Amino acid sequence: MGLDAVLNHPAVWRGSECARVAPGIPTGFAELDAHLPGGGWPTGAITEIYAERAGVGEVKLTVPAAARLTQEGRWVTVIAPPHVPYAPALAAHGVRLERLLLIQPGSAEDNLWASEQALRASCCGAVLLWQEHVHERALRRLQLAAESASTSLILFRSARVAPASPAALRLHVSRAEGRTVVRILKRRGGGLPPPIVLDLHGTPVSQARARRLAPPVRNRSPLHAALA
Repeated sequence: MGLDAVLNHPAVWRGSECARVAPGIPTGFAELDAHLPGGGWPTGAITEIYAERAGVGEVKLTVPAAARLTQEGRWVTVIAPPHVPYAPALAAHGVRLERLLLIQPGSAEDNLWASEQALRASCCGAVLLWQEHVHERALRRLQLAAESASTSLILFRSARVAPASPAALRLHVSRAEGRTVVRILKRRGGGLPPPIVLDLHGTPVSQARARRLAPPVRNRSPLHAALA
């Protein structure tokens, strides 16, 4: 068997590629899915989204997946968001509101407890949690809960927070010239792609403009170093 045949064999994985994992939940953004193992949000695992500041598009990234899950009859649980979700906008994007559960527990400990219970529920497709500080032990409990029912946990955190974490996927989200810039800081598998520039309003972004909006990171920021 020649080298090319060996390298192209489905059982062979190259370290520079995404890991071969179970299919994820499509994000609704083909440019992003192309760089995610499983082609979407990982199931049975934690995704961390680090927003440079609130309102840069971090929540909009999850809306197409929420719409998909609720249309399939599964629940999406939203825990401790900083603002009450705007129901008409969610409905306009296809989210079935009767399958959306909003929980405001009132304390960090209660947030984690509610998240764990939701993750273990087989009827729940995804849990969206806003919490800055989560102890590593608590994160591991949430990871085990997510695995138990193949549920996705998306944890929103400030870019100022960059602790160790068992998360399968970690994204940094920022804004430039009206576009949302997504940097993949960690994913299953080797290698990291260049920043992905998304127009959440649907206007095409040329490759040249994408490079200008999000040039390659030559010197890693403290955030990138902490997440390495």
